[in-house]
Amino acid sequence: MRGAVLYGAGPCATAGAATCGAAAKVTPTRARAEKTERAAAKSAGGRGRVLVARLDDAGDVLLTGPAVRAVRTQADEVVFLAGPNGRAAAELLPGVDRVVEWQAPWIDHTPPPVGKAQVADLVGRLHGIDEAVILTSFHQSALPLALLLRLASVRRITAISNDYPGSLLDVRHVVDESVDVPEAERALAVARAAGFELPPGDDGKLAVQRPLPDIDKFTGHLLSVGADAGRSANKGANRGANTGANGGTDTGAYVVVHPGTSAPARTWPAERHRQAVRGLAEDGHRVVVTGTERDLTAYVAGDDAADLGGATTFAELAAVLAGAGVLVAGNTGPAHLAAAVGTPVVSLFAPVVPAARWAPYGVPVVLLGDQQAPCGNSRARTCPVPGHPCLSQVTSEQVVKAVRELTQ
Repeated sequence: MRGAVLYGAGPCATAGAATCGAAAKVTPTRARAEKTERAAAKSAGGRGRVLVARLDDAGDVLLTGPAVRAVRTQADEVVFLAGPNGRAAAELLPGVDRVVEWQAPWIDHTPPPVGKAQVADLVGRLHGIDEAVILTSFHQSALPLALLLRLASVRRITAISNDYPGSLLDVRHVVDESVDVPEAERALAVARAAGFELPPGDDGKLAVQRPLPDIDKFTGHLLSVGADAGRSANKGANRGANTGANGGTDTGAYVVVHPGTSAPARTWPAERHRQAVRGLAEDGHRVVVTGTERDLTAYVAGDDAADLGGATTFAELAAVLAGAGVLVAGNTGPAHLAAAVGTPVVSLFAPVVPAARWAPYGVPVVLLGDQQAPCGNSRARTCPVPGHPCLSQVTSEQVVKAVRELTQ
């Protein structure tokens, strides 16, 4: 059963700074000033400085966007706590005023050792937070961070916890983890349990801050032939957008192929990507290849596509995707970034995690890959099945067909 369970405030909610570890290091002058600021904010009807935390990767952070916008409706300041891999995404979220970066030892893929200095650093940087909303996936615990937030004197904390939280949480949101709920909706449910609702007219989809950077230096040469030089240029216009993020690029004027992922188990073979690029070009599409692995993007692009490997910031990548008719990608951050800018996705999705939770949210999607493969729900980062059958059986022809479907 889903629901919110209210708990009494933990010890640090009412105790003085000296009781709460590193918070005692705050100078009396600073403490008085921040107390005055928070009191003024609350007298104006706000809920003060609210922390939203999601400590893993860029795609996971982008999926918190609707929850952040809900928090924004009542918070006087929204501080986002992100890991190193999620910071750039957090900086793009509408409603975020400030980003704090911290590498969580219980979340990060290459976890640092736990040490007093590291913990004290975070506790000190979070001093002055009035309330926190901790967002996690089904396999993560909110309780380690809740403990650190208590040490930082945060008075009200909301999170999902099927384990008994004691005094670490004020609002314990309980969910049935056997039910696959899209991650964006899961996060929004936590915000609602805390008492935050989306503003009227907000559709609850993913979003990024606008305007996005000008990307003509990357894509201008692709459009120089004119509006008739590719099927997808006109088809993209049928989605109701004729200009890209920079006002000059026709939305849908090209297809983006993003071959990289953060885990081998989620990766479609490079040779298949290269074949798909060639097939898309033969089908009349301009093609752009993106990613951070420059050798990979160069190989996939070949002579048939523009290679932007290693050339874009995360915000510039968002702009490139905003100008595209379709993105072809695995289960990786750029797939969620495409959803955040409204671009359809051909998703090469390995079922190591459920597509019902992590498929691109709120945009047209064609899902490719055997979702019933033996690796299903294994959360494996390296494929546990010889031959990687869930994705290796997907052909380049299927990808070209899927792109055609999304651009017609």
